[in-house]
Formats: sequence, C-alpha cells, structure tokens
Amino acid sequence: MSEIRRLQGAADVASDDDVLGWYAVADRATPWVRANFVSSADGAATHDGHSEGLGTPADKRVFQLLRWLADVIVVGAGTVRAEGYAGSLLRSRGRDWRVSQGLSPHPVVAIVSAKLDLDPGLGVFTDAPVRPLVFTAESAPLEHRAELASVAEVLDAGASAVDPRLMRAELVARGLPQVHSEGGPHLLGSLIEAGVLDELCLTLSPRLEGGTVRRIVDGGAVVPMRMSLAHALAADDGTLLLRYLREHPAD
Repeated sequence: MSEIRRLQGAADVASDDDVLGWYAVADRATPWVRANFVSSADGAATHDGHSEGLGTPADKRVFQLLRWLADVIVVGAGTVRAEGYAGSLLRSRGRDWRVSQGLSPHPVVAIVSAKLDLDPGLGVFTDAPVRPLVFTAESAPLEHRAELASVAEVLDAGASAVDPRLMRAELVARGLPQVHSEGGPHLLGSLIEAGVLDELCLTLSPRLEGGTVRRIVDGGAVVPMRMSLAHALAADDGTLLLRYLREHPAD
C-alpha cells in the first residue's frame, strides 16, 4: 500500500535519516538497479536542453541523498557531455555519512559509451575522486579505447552495443550491487528493454514546457513493465517525488 509523505511542511520537515530510510534497499547485497529522473508536469525531460533546469530544491535534495545510498552511479556518455560530472558528486556530509555506514567515501562513476566518443580530458576523468569505469562494446574504435584506458578502466559489455545485463553482472562481481542510474533517456530505454530495472524514482516538477520535447525514455524496444507506487513525497512548492518498484510475477 503506497502512501503520501510530506517532504516539507509547515509543521514538520523530514530529516535526512527519514528520507534515506524511505529509499534504502533492505539488503545491500541484493543487486538493485535504480533510475532517477525529473520531468515537467507535461512530460518534458529537459528545460533548455538540461534536466537540471527542471530541478527544484526538494528534487535536488533527494537526488543527493540517493547518491549517498549508491555503490555506483551509472550515466550515459551524452549526459556526461551535457552535464559535466567533474569532481566529487557528494558534499562532505554525504561522504561522512557513507563512511559511518561502512561504505567507501564516494561511489564509483560508470559511464556507458558504445563508441567511446569521450574526451579523456573531461573533468569526469581528470578530477574523479575514484577512477571511473567505462562500459563499451567490443566494436568500439581501438584508438579511443587506448586513449580512455589512461584515465579510466574500459570494460566490454557486449559485441556492438552495451548489454545492461552484462554490465550489471560485472558491477555485482566488483562488489557494486547498488546501482543508481542518472540518465540519459537512451540509457533508461536500454535498462527497460534488458529487463534489469528494479526501481524508478521520478520527480514531477511543477511547471509546463510545451512544444515537442524529449521524454525520459528515448529508444529501446517496447517492453511493458508493471510498476507499483511505493510512496509519494510532496513538497510545499508543488514538487511530487514518486518511487516506483517493479512488480514481479510472484508479487
């Protein structure tokens, strides 16, 4: 039974511990793939070309807390090029909390790029607190592979495209079972198509974009997946944060 909780209210404000408890997976050893996206109320995935333009204080707060819970942050190459990902992705409080829970100070960043069309001079590589992983396909150009191997660990996870099932298996084998995917839409489509997505955290931003806009899913086969609403968080500014869990046949 899902419930609506107040993230912010006139009489109370949920603590970080409250929010972390609402999103934590019961057994961290269990492989779990979570995707996090923000959308306008009319379905736009970006504002002026960036998802950050749709963010609200409530969305940004929960987004940071979800990073605290992750073993690895998975992101597509296009999102890295558009939004940076340089330096530490956690503030000092998040790093301290992770250490207090027996976790590494910073989650690993894993980039998905079938063609390896990434500049090794990007801050996501040169300023990374932890050496990044790059998941690619066997068909990726050898010259790009050699360039990126100097700044990241390059791993094959498929012949001509990255197979999310192989990527997940490799992450689990490395002791990184708690996966937090931050986009973009093409990556989310591939996670759905491969059947590896366990959870979707979707923020509805209280604004309309209009026009012809990109959805949070772009590409991948049509694979209907039944989800159940675990909870909804409401903020005073009209932001609604929804947590959907995948329903399995035995559920």
